[in-house]
Amino acid sequence: MNDLMGRKIAVLATDGFEQCELEEPIQAFQTHGAETVIISLKDDDIQGFNHQSPADMFHVDETVATARADEYDALLLPGGVHNPDSLRANPEAVKFVQSFFSQQKPVAAICHGPWMLVEADVVKGRTLTSFNSVKTDIINAGGNWVDEPVVVDGGLITSRTPDDLDAFCRAIIDEILSAKQLRYTA
Repeated sequence: MNDLMGRKIAVLATDGFEQCELEEPIQAFQTHGAETVIISLKDDDIQGFNHQSPADMFHVDETVATARADEYDALLLPGGVHNPDSLRANPEAVKFVQSFFSQQKPVAAICHGPWMLVEADVVKGRTLTSFNSVKTDIINAGGNWVDEPVVVDGGLITSRTPDDLDAFCRAIIDEILSAKQLRYTA
């Protein structure tokens, strides 16, 4: 299964990410032959969590200050409450997310990860899902929130919780492999 060979996927995360929402997609991407790069606000290791309990530390490959979307084929935004809340307060992280949309590249966000999409002002007119507590933020940003395991809207892939990871990972891989023209708006 090397159908993603030659593809490079950015994973934007910082301390407080839900570990399985980073680890399982990375494992799926690598199983399909893709290279994954963890990008963060700092160049030190970042702390994963299993819900509210600290879990493993993960090596950061690059900081968002030096990362460029044109070097990647897709972007993953894992959830966890603290992770996207910290990322959305960082202008460089927000610009990094926006650049994937302006370059019409697949973006995948799960759980609380869509908070970054709201902050990047890219949900208006789109259908997506998230953890239920993010629903109002998505609606207020002009998005159409639905309660489904995975939603694909023109290159934007979203899911609700770790329970949806299998469907989420399959949808991301399918979207990356898709040769269709994505209909992003910046």
